Amino acid sequence: MNRIVKVNYKNDTAREFPKNITYYELSKDFQKNYSYPILVAKVDNNITNLDTECEKNCNVDFYDRTSVEGNTVYCSSLQFMLIVAAKRVFGKDTHIKIEHSIDKGVYCEIRGVKLNKTLLKRVEDEMKSLIEEDLHFVRVSVPRLEAIRYFKKEKQMDKVKVLRYISNTFVNLYRLDDYYDYFFTEMAYSTKQIDCFKLTYIKGDGFVLSMPDIYNPECTLDYKHHRLVFDKFLDYTNWGERIGIDCASDLNKMVSLGRYDEVIRLAEANFESQLANVSNLVYQDKNIKIVLIAGPSSSGKTTTSKKLAVYLQTLGFKTHAISVDDYFLDRIDTPKLPNGEYDFESIRAIDLELFNRQLSELLDGKKVLLPQYNFILGKKEFKNKWLQIKDNDIIIIEGLHALNDELTCSIERKNKFKIYISPLTQLNIDDHNRIHTSDTRRLRRIVRDNKFRGHSAASTLNMWKNIREGEEKFIFPFQDDADIVVNTALVYELGVLKTYAEPLLFSVEEDDPVYPEAIRLINFLRNFLPIPSDEVPKDSILREFIGGSGFKED
Repeated sequence: MNRIVKVNYKNDTAREFPKNITYYELSKDFQKNYSYPILVAKVDNNITNLDTECEKNCNVDFYDRTSVEGNTVYCSSLQFMLIVAAKRVFGKDTHIKIEHSIDKGVYCEIRGVKLNKTLLKRVEDEMKSLIEEDLHFVRVSVPRLEAIRYFKKEKQMDKVKVLRYISNTFVNLYRLDDYYDYFFTEMAYSTKQIDCFKLTYIKGDGFVLSMPDIYNPECTLDYKHHRLVFDKFLDYTNWGERIGIDCASDLNKMVSLGRYDEVIRLAEANFESQLANVSNLVYQDKNIKIVLIAGPSSSGKTTTSKKLAVYLQTLGFKTHAISVDDYFLDRIDTPKLPNGEYDFESIRAIDLELFNRQLSELLDGKKVLLPQYNFILGKKEFKNKWLQIKDNDIIIIEGLHALNDELTCSIERKNKFKIYISPLTQLNIDDHNRIHTSDTRRLRRIVRDNKFRGHSAASTLNMWKNIREGEEKFIFPFQDDADIVVNTALVYELGVLKTYAEPLLFSVEEDDPVYPEAIRLINFLRNFLPIPSDEVPKDSILREFIGGSGFKED
């Protein structure tokens, strides 16, 4: 019997190892190639825990916290350590709620504990003790019904509810110290690998758990409080609790009872109320002449701007949409990236001088000939697109750089109303497994790109890294400059998106670099029952992605 396996590292370096060696032991031979502890392996293009044994010849790669894959593992492991530390400090029945992401971290609450900085310091010290103890994250596969019985006994009903809607015969649990939990991602090998974090007390009952990210892997940055985004998350969380939909199982229950149409109406009414509020704020300030809308990819900027225009029109305004895309520099003058490709996302790709001059002329009451960009020829054309605004007119501009004052530097701040939009979901899978805002946006984009642009799911997933980098540079730094935040998340949408996105994700080939990400999203969507799209209103933001919108294309 052959007791040797051949391992190709990154499809290049072939090495021999004893059969059944764990990937953790195997990774030690390659740790010198990484700046930080190796956290997870990719084996034949499948993300694999380090405690898994290598049983056959394979191709292997490893990830530390500088990668998306490794950082996901780092974050999940750190959250489990937080849960265990809090239970050590306050007792095994302590209820931790992992709420949502915020500024390179996650907002959390310890229910039933009147938290303060001193108590939070005790939790932080206990987490540091866990690091020093170098405890192993143990993965165990158990029958699903046995897991349900265990979590019932431990009074963790959020776990019980989510497991009821999973058809797997067996599920994977993780043990740390004497505590078992259910997570949807892999864990690190040991607590010693998760050695950098910060806890920041937020006035009230909560705090933020911050950690290194792929853009700053060397350290944990101090938490910066984004008040508008934080408050919008909190508002939506409270709204979800009021209507009785706090996690995936609550939504699934409504679907299983055939009451998903009620949830759709509630979600759409909640979004409409935000637009009504924005339009009233604009109405009350007679100085406002330009409304600027920005947000990360697939936030629903197009539908939001069109629906807001309708709300403003009901108050007596005449609205005019101006596209920043029409002000791109001629292709020959467009700045380039180091690799020689055109940098269309840079604000320097926009003819700022023309854009600002024309905005100023419009606000002065002049009649202006607007450009139309010919993307085939790569240059602006001036045909017959004239615009002149009156006292009760509003210009609506939506785009990547809309919140950056450099885009509209010629316009006084009092004349501008800035809106930051994003699908800030309050829905979680359970109390310890949050839903990433970026996952909602990613699924929206996969569906839209396929339906309207003919792109495969693999193509969209391969582009996502560049999309996220653009958001980090051009969107997120300006979110605090907004006058208001509009949350475009719809509490029911993942059930609808599942019916569109799941088949597309299954089309990703096993040898594609984004195959592990496709599998992760497929497994994520399994937590939701499908919702038919028939009841989704024609003017819903979701129609921007799944099709059937009542708004005409410009």
